[in-house]
This record gives sequence, C-alpha cells and structure tokens, in this order.
Amino acid sequence: MKEILIVTIGTPLFGAILTISIPKKNEEKVKQVALIFSILTFFITLNIWVFFDNSAAYFQNSYEYNWVQPSNIYFTFGVDGISLFFIILTALLVPICLLISWPVTKNSKTTWGVKEFFSIFLVIESFILIVFLSLDILIFYVFFESVLIPMFFIIGVWGSRERKVRAAYMFFIYTLLGSLFILFGIILIYFDAGSLNYETLINFNFEEGRQKILWLSFFISFAVKVPIFPLHIWLPEAHVEAPTSGSVILAGILLKLGTYGLIRYSIPLFPAATNYYTPMVYTMAITGVIYTSFAAIRQTDIKRVIAYASVAHINITIIGLFTLNFIGIEGAILQILSHGLVSGALFMCVGILYERHHSRLITYYGGVAQIIPNFVIVFLFFTIANIALPGTSSFVGEFIILVGVFISNGFTAIIAATGIVLGGVYALWLYNRVAYGNAKTHYLKKISHDITRREYIAMLPLIFLTLVIGVNPNIFLEPMHITTLILIQQSNILSEKY
Repeated sequence: MKEILIVTIGTPLFGAILTISIPKKNEEKVKQVALIFSILTFFITLNIWVFFDNSAAYFQNSYEYNWVQPSNIYFTFGVDGISLFFIILTALLVPICLLISWPVTKNSKTTWGVKEFFSIFLVIESFILIVFLSLDILIFYVFFESVLIPMFFIIGVWGSRERKVRAAYMFFIYTLLGSLFILFGIILIYFDAGSLNYETLINFNFEEGRQKILWLSFFISFAVKVPIFPLHIWLPEAHVEAPTSGSVILAGILLKLGTYGLIRYSIPLFPAATNYYTPMVYTMAITGVIYTSFAAIRQTDIKRVIAYASVAHINITIIGLFTLNFIGIEGAILQILSHGLVSGALFMCVGILYERHHSRLITYYGGVAQIIPNFVIVFLFFTIANIALPGTSSFVGEFIILVGVFISNGFTAIIAATGIVLGGVYALWLYNRVAYGNAKTHYLKKISHDITRREYIAMLPLIFLTLVIGVNPNIFLEPMHITTLILIQQSNILSEKY
C-alpha cells in the first residue's frame, strides 16, 4: 500500500499533463478530463482513510526515495492522523473549484485560456498534497514555496478586476519573503542534526537557545501563510482580486499550509521555544481576532467581509493550537477543516452573486431573497455555520477550542469568545443587508436566474460535511487521537529536559 501516496500525488499531475496536451478548441474535453482526474484523486484519498489504522503510533503508507545521496536528502512521504484530513480536504475542494470554474474563458490580454486554467489547478493540488505528505523538511519547503507560482497566475491572469496584477505581486512577494526565514532555519537544522528527515528530527534535542532561533524562523514563515495579525495585510487584497475558485482554494487550503506547518514542525520540534513564545502568540492571535472582526464590520465589499472573517476564524484556531493540550489541539485541527468547508462555501456564494451582477459592493444589493430565494437559503446556511450555530461544524470546533483554551488560560478564553460574538455581528449584518430589505430593482435587474444545478452540485458536499462534522465529529476526531497524543507527549518529554 506504500505506493498509494505516490499515486495520490501523481494522479493530478498526470491529469495536468494530459489536460495541457488537449487542443485548445476542445474546451469541454479539457474541463471533463481535469474534473475526472480531480475526482479520481479524491476517491484515492478516501481509500487512504478507509484503510487507515486509528491505533497506529507511526506514519502509515510510508515511501522513501534517496534523492541526493551524499547530502542524505530523501523524498519521504507518510500519512498520520493529522495529515489525513488535510489531504482529503485538498482533494475535495479542487474538483469543487473546477466545477464552479466551468464558465471560465480565455483571458483577453494573454494567450492563456481554459486548458491552462484547469491544468494549473491540478498542479496546485499535486504540490499541496506533497506538502501535507512530505516527511523531509527540505522537500516540504520546496513545494511549500512552489505553490506560490501557480497561484500567482490564478490571481494575476484570471482575477476579476484591474488591480489583480498588483494583488498577485503582493501575494507572491509578501509570502515569499516571509518564507525565506524557514530556509535559514532548515540550514541550521541540517548542520545541527545532520538530517532533514522528520522522524529523525522529532527525537533530536536542540539546544534551548538554538530552539528559540529556529522557532522564530519557522514561525515567521508560517505566520505569513496563516496569516496571523499583523502579517495578514496581503490576504484581503488577494481574496478580492482572485477569481472565485482562487478564493476558495486560498481560504480552503493555502491558509492551512501555515497552520499545518505549526502543528507538524514548530510545536513538536522546538517544544521549549514553543512554551517560551506562547504568550506572544496568544497576544498576536487575540489582537488579530478582535481587529479583523471589527475590520469585517466596516467593509463595503462583500468579499472583503468574508476575507477578514476568514482571518478572524483562523486566528482562533491558532489560539487553540498553542494551548498545548490535547483538547485545544484537536479542536483547532477540527476547526481548520471546518473553516476550509465553510469559508470556501461563502466565497462560492459571493462568486455566484458576482457572476450575475458583476459587483461586490453591498450597497448595490438588498432584497435578493425576492429574486433568487434558493441562493439565499444556501447563503443563510453557511452564514449560520460561520457564526458557529449548534449542529454545524464550526460550533464543534470552536467549542472544543474554547474548552482547551479555558483549561490553559481562562482570560484568553474570554477574549477569544468575544471574537466569536463579533463574528455573529458582521455575518448577520452582511446577510441581512444582502438578502432582505427593499429590493433594489434598478441594480438587481441584471440577475436573470437563481442558483444553477452545477452550483448546487458544487455546494452539496460542503453542506453535507458541515452537518456531518457538526452532528458526529467523532468520525473525524478518532483518527487524530493517537497522533495528537504522541505529539503532546513528545513535546512534554523534550520540554522537561530544559
């Protein structure tokens, strides 16, 4: 079964090669081939889940290939209870992104068209899967950065407005510069430990002073990707200018690269430094939750509201991660998955409105419930999921996080809870402004039809999973238990030595 991870990574990459080789005139065939390979990848990841051993205390389906023999650098892949759902989330959202991008056309200012767009998405999927499955820090870093290149083109070429090129460069340069710190850390690790293999490093005791330096280098890189306040400046701009599918992949998966890096590397490899810097992280994350919540309330662009809301929710998960207790970390991981579903769906809702009206300014909407009632029902569902209504995935994730945070620091839990209250303010305010009130027929006359069958099909998996996680979260929590427990035990054992 060890080859299944290589098949998982290779399937979308092979699909991208096949897609780009199809003549441009066969646009429907291009879309169909890309969608088939993305769905096939999803079913392969489900197969990994079906045969996953919840009681195993090690990485499963491991694969290793010596890439640079003299330097002891390997292509090493493996899956555990933490990475399992990250790869499933990735494999789920990519076909949804392709489905909602079905009307995409050739960019008028370039020669790039449908097949380039769809093949780029498959390349992004393959790169992200490598990041989540890699057990070598150098390979992790290479593909952690490589994701920026195709995403740069998604924003810069197929963005919705004239500021898209500026947003693409801002996204690329800001995140690239932040990630250079991790390269410095990798070099230091290699000279200290003589290996970049995760399973070797997890048992290596770095000196406390060196831990603090390495932790900062990794944290800065991951914090930009998350993003944690005040390193979030690039995100609202990138979201607003990106096409709908770009925003979905950005909120649903790319932001998870930073949180995954914190879980996988920062916390277990540098436990003494993690304990030392936790108050700083709490301060940054709490400030981020409050600041971005108030920023969301004052926005006039629908997509900016969702973007700032996304930053607020992801900062709550960071608070959960740094509780450094079992409940907080598991709640944070579950909330990360929930955020990928709910936030991605909200960006899809904004995209549906924009496709019909070609404006995202809230002032041009009002009373759309009288024109597109089916859309409003879907929008309401994900709005209440976003404010953590009981029975939805966000409620379970945020409740578990708050329990974990309260065990660790009661004051922090109270402040974090106020962020959740503010979430209800901006989410319901936005929904009310868009859905109800007097219909602005002069502005809304362009809207000719309600949500389509294709859009329903794209939304249904997200609705289903949001409810399943909210009603029965144990399905997703059980595979995490052993991995999370080992991560905490390993961190405690190492931190006690300092």
